[in-house]
Formats: sequence, structure tokens, C-alpha cells
Amino acid sequence: MGWSIERIEVLLLIAAIVAMIADRLRFPYTVGLVFAGVALTFTHYAPDLSITKDLIFRLFLPPLIFEAAFAISWKELRLNLPPVLLLATVGVVLAAGLTMLGMHYLVGWDWAAAALFGALIAATDPVSVIAVFKESSVTGRLRLLVESESLLNDGTAAVLFSVVLAVVQGGALSITGIALSLLWTIFGGIACGLLIGGAALLLSRGTKDPLVEITVTTVAAYGSFLLAEHYHLSGVISTLSTGLLLGNVGAHGSLSKGGEEAVASFWEYAAFVVNSLVFLLIGIREARERFLGVALPLVIAILLVTLSRAVTVYPLCAVFARTENRIEMPFQHILFWGGLRGALALALVLGLPADFPGRSEITTVAFGVVAFSIVVQGMTMPPLLRRLGLLVKSA
Repeated sequence: MGWSIERIEVLLLIAAIVAMIADRLRFPYTVGLVFAGVALTFTHYAPDLSITKDLIFRLFLPPLIFEAAFAISWKELRLNLPPVLLLATVGVVLAAGLTMLGMHYLVGWDWAAAALFGALIAATDPVSVIAVFKESSVTGRLRLLVESESLLNDGTAAVLFSVVLAVVQGGALSITGIALSLLWTIFGGIACGLLIGGAALLLSRGTKDPLVEITVTTVAAYGSFLLAEHYHLSGVISTLSTGLLLGNVGAHGSLSKGGEEAVASFWEYAAFVVNSLVFLLIGIREARERFLGVALPLVIAILLVTLSRAVTVYPLCAVFARTENRIEMPFQHILFWGGLRGALALALVLGLPADFPGRSEITTVAFGVVAFSIVVQGMTMPPLLRRLGLLVKSA
């Protein structure tokens, strides 16, 4: 059997139990979910459950992106936009480039495979870190930097991957063509998201019913993503724009007072459900991967991805060392070690054409990198936060 209401109920029950145990033992519940997913492979509940690109892209990503964007204050984001944008654009390209070079020269992958792997693995997904922040009441600038940089670099990485894939598949794209394609994808995605968000705000003004307002935001979250993807724009950036617009403008009268609280609570719950299913499915898939066959490439990839993140964070943050956007060194350490890989990287690698040379090895290595980041980096984040003195107070 595959997906069914009964199986989803079992998965959600497992997620709730894991979350309670994780809270008592004080470790990220996302890590516990991955372990639970691995354990599920030894039962009759998970044989046919699988994680696919369409499942992640069309079902899981829109609510995750929307919920995070909805909770971000544009006023605070605008103040920190220079370093966030630099990390999410130049940082992603730099990290992808360094990983590409390493996988080509150290592992021996051809340029096409190395470039695609570098692009898809460059996006960070600090869900485990944010979970630790919530459990430890870490708020303020640190959480804003980690979450907003992740949201924006998801969009950059998705666009970069699409362009690289088009080029390696023989697309006759000139430098001008690539630039125009990037502009169309990014700014078209922003325009699409703002259009859908604006329409949702207009609809929300016509009601004071929180249930209707929740429904409108749900349609907006998925609609902005799917519409953008239909026109070959960035669905990630589109939904991000919609979430930012509804979360900030909606809080100033477009949503009723009761509706604003209801919408925020609904999306927090929706994100919990989706994250629970994602990490359980990641665990199930990880248990089925044969990592021993790619042990050396996997170890090199983990080292390259970690090194590229360090080379990205510290030098780019140093650019702002003497400005009002200066990022304290403890925050930089969290940005570096908290740069986990997750759902977007898996969606992109699973979206590689079935006949792409080396697809199986690329997929297995990508899943291995994601597993390492979630388990090792996720588990060591609370001790690191504690050592840096950031669990009690965040500026």
C-alpha cells in the first residue's frame, strides 16, 4: 500500500510522540523524526511510501515557505537586507561553484554532474535550527538572519539549478540569454507573488470570518507557487513574496484581529505537519540508500559543502564588519554551522531526468549530505548555541 488516510494518521501520531520525547530530552525533533523514519522501514507501515519531487514541490514546499515568510517582519528584514541578500545570492553562487570544482577535480565527476550537484546542494534549510530556536526562545536578529537568508537562498538555488540544467542539456543560451532568463524567473516570480498576495488581501477585506481568511491564505500560498511554476517562474520566490505581503500588510488592517491570530496559528500547525511528514520520509528514504557504494564521494562532498559554507559566510559577513549591518562573530558561527541541507535539495535532485548520466550516484550523495547535516549539525546545534551564550539571550 502507498499513501492512505490511515498511514498519514500513523505518521502524524509518530510525529507527535517524537516531538514530545524530543522536548523532554532536549534535542531537535526533526532529528528524531529522521531516526523514526529509518525505524519505520522495518515495519509494514512504510514499504511503499516514497519522497518525490512533485510531492515536495507541489505539496510540501508552498506551506513551508509561506509560513516562514508570513512570520518575518519586513521592517526588520529591510534593516538586515544587505547582508541577507549578499549571502543569498553571491553566497549561493560561490558555494555552488566551490562544490562544483571540488566534485570535478577531487571526485572525478564530469562538469555537468558536478555543476548540477553544486547548484542543488547550495540551498540551506535550517528547519532543525529554527526548531531549536523555538524550543529555546531564541528570537531577535539571529533568528531573522538564519531564516530570511535560508528563504532567499532557496529561491536563488532553485533558479540557479534550472539554468544549469538547461545549459547542460544542450540549451543554446548565451550570457545575455542566461541573464534574461534569470531576470524573468526571479522578478517574474516576485510580480506573480505580489499579484496573488494583493488579490488575497482584497478578498480578505470583504470578510471578518477567520475561517474564510485562513482559506484565502491557503489558496494564495499554493496558488502563487503553482501559477509561477506554470509560467516557468520561480515558485519559491513567488510564494515567498506572497507570504511577506500577507504577513506584513495583512497585519495592518487587511486581516481582522481574530483572523490574523487564527491565520498565524493555522500556518504554524501546517508547517509542523508538513515538516513532520518531510523528515519522516527523509528517514525512510535514507534507510533505503546504499551509501557504502559512494562512501568516498560522499565524504568528500560533505567536506566540500561544509567548507564552501564557511568560505561563503565568514568573508561575506566581513564585508559589513565596519557598517551598521555588522554581524557578530557568534552569529556568524551559527549561520555557518546552521546551514543545513533539506527538502529543496532533495526535490531538485529527484527532479533530475531519469536518463541523466550519473543520476543514481548524484542522488545518493545528495541524500547522504542531507542526512549528515540534519543529524550531525542538527544534534550539535544546541551545545553550540549554549557554548556561544545564545540560548538565553539573542540580540
